[in-house]
Amino acid sequence: MLHKTALHDLHKKLGAKMGEFAGYDMPLYYGEGVVKEHLWTREKAGLFDVSHMGQAMIEGPEGGCEALDLIQKLTPTGFEKLKNMRTKYTVLLNKEGGIIDDLMITRTGENGFHFVLNAGCKDKDMAWIKSHMPESCTFTYFDDWALLALQGPSAESVIRDVLGIDLSDLAYMGVWGADDYSMFISRLGYTGEDGFEISVPNDKAQALAEKLLAHADVKPIGLAARDSLRLEMGYALYGHDIDATTSPVEAGLEWVISKVTQGYFGYERIQKELTEGPQRTMIGLKLTEKGVAREGAEIRNAKDEIIGHLTAGGPSPSLGESIGQGYIKTGTAKQGDQVFVNVRGRNIAAQIAARPFLPASTKSAKKAAA
Repeated sequence: MLHKTALHDLHKKLGAKMGEFAGYDMPLYYGEGVVKEHLWTREKAGLFDVSHMGQAMIEGPEGGCEALDLIQKLTPTGFEKLKNMRTKYTVLLNKEGGIIDDLMITRTGENGFHFVLNAGCKDKDMAWIKSHMPESCTFTYFDDWALLALQGPSAESVIRDVLGIDLSDLAYMGVWGADDYSMFISRLGYTGEDGFEISVPNDKAQALAEKLLAHADVKPIGLAARDSLRLEMGYALYGHDIDATTSPVEAGLEWVISKVTQGYFGYERIQKELTEGPQRTMIGLKLTEKGVAREGAEIRNAKDEIIGHLTAGGPSPSLGESIGQGYIKTGTAKQGDQVFVNVRGRNIAAQIAARPFLPASTKSAKKAAA
């Protein structure tokens, strides 16, 4: 029996092609298809149902630091200086330094933190967190709240037009909250565009979605376009690009690792890889011959030796070419080198490429470029 989000009936009404994802019956795409949905999000604003994600909170006693100490044991990221209602992307680690999940953590108070967990990982994540949580802390899972992602260059104006909320001063990774705690809006996303994730109670979700979709700049977008959008940005998908054996160094996520915090799970392995380099390295590539390479395809060098595998791949609607990312043995190829991707026994020429494949258009990226 598949789980359903609070927007399931609306997806069916909108004619979505539904499919299983992480135990949920989710919209894969709508009538116009994946490519048009992808490009619409890059040009206007797409509305995604991400209510299958897990929303939870840890709170410690007032004046204490138990919750802070816990997340700085379970993740390699420093949260001491994070301001209230600000968010950081990080990874949840096992004792070997492998990634249990990647997640967003928002500081909600002196000793309180809100988590957004991946759908397929949320049960094991919560069990892992609880197993290390001190008795003085409380854990709350918000299973009666939905999460909608509004992504694209028109997202800010849509929020203003539809909800009457001016978020022009809300920073990237910042959070706005309604005075009555009935809605929270975070400026972040999984597409590389400016955009927001909107958290509301389940019984308010469909009415909100319908109001947003009534705006001329908004269309519903399925999980297929969400995947192609994130691939163009080189973002990781748990269970594919990263898993419990992958360290954040291997995955190219060194930027989430604090230079100050010590003693987190996997500390020794991670510090060794930072110093000596990991055995494998996450890379991007572009196919230079006609073809499409998918997850699992072998990456080979000019001698036809296997040097790695793709963890994701497919056409880039924005670039009009095929792209992918995966792991190679460290030192076997560098950016700009020609390699080959083996697809059904045929070697297709490719080039090691920088990630992201497109420049980010988030609020912080635009500010940096100004």
